[in-house]
Amino acid sequence: MELLASGPLQKMATQLQEPVAYSLSLGGTDIAMNALLGQHVALQFQGKINCIHCGRDTRKSFSQGYCYPCFKRLARCDSCIVSPEKCHYFEGSCREPEWADRHCMREHIVYLANSSGVKVGITRGDQLPTRWIDQGAVQAMPIARVHTRQQSGLVEVVLKQHVSDRTQWQRMLKGEAEAVDLDATWQHLRTQCAEELDQLQQRFGLQAIQMLDEQTPVALAYPVLAYPSKVKSFNLDKQAVVEGTLQGIKGQYLIFDTGVINVRKFTAYHVDLLAG
Repeated sequence: MELLASGPLQKMATQLQEPVAYSLSLGGTDIAMNALLGQHVALQFQGKINCIHCGRDTRKSFSQGYCYPCFKRLARCDSCIVSPEKCHYFEGSCREPEWADRHCMREHIVYLANSSGVKVGITRGDQLPTRWIDQGAVQAMPIARVHTRQQSGLVEVVLKQHVSDRTQWQRMLKGEAEAVDLDATWQHLRTQCAEELDQLQQRFGLQAIQMLDEQTPVALAYPVLAYPSKVKSFNLDKQAVVEGTLQGIKGQYLIFDTGVINVRKFTAYHVDLLAG
């Protein structure tokens, strides 16, 4: 097999095309992953992990690429990143208020997506459609625009009483989700949640939380030759070499005929990428 590149893993870059175009950067070399479909491909873990923030060697990765001291210190690893409604910036206890100013205290989008079924999600305004692609959504549509990450989380909390806020990744990797009418779903949710959404708008102001109408759903297609009937997930901590015929790419997963691997999960793991 030919060595294509070596270096620390990071999530694949994407472009919204038909299908989505994926590239993987390793050690300064960008690899067009779509071109490897149908080939025998291998990822070989070299036993080295470097924190993506401070660069120190670490035996274990936390929160997708951080050493333990950075995981405990950085705001981007705080629990409010997973649960933004728990944001404590306004209490003066944010670990990194300057970082929060750039990443949390800015416009966010609440959206509906269809990956393994309809779900509600949030992301920064400049992260669309990347966020949808990373979740393997085949349809997606913005439904609200808000001023801060906390506000997006509060809207999500209201809506997830009626629709999931999670992607069933194994189901997502088994095939394309059945198409749904996202606009009709949103209008139904607005009716169900009208009182609680109105309360949030009264609390923060109509300009801070804006519900969106007449949005056109975005359709996404992925470079997949064949979906697995049974999903087996690889773990580089337990198996240093992952290889097989590359049958597809969806979300941040490489789909082999031997199993699947979540590239983003192993951010900062030094690997060799081989093909042929």
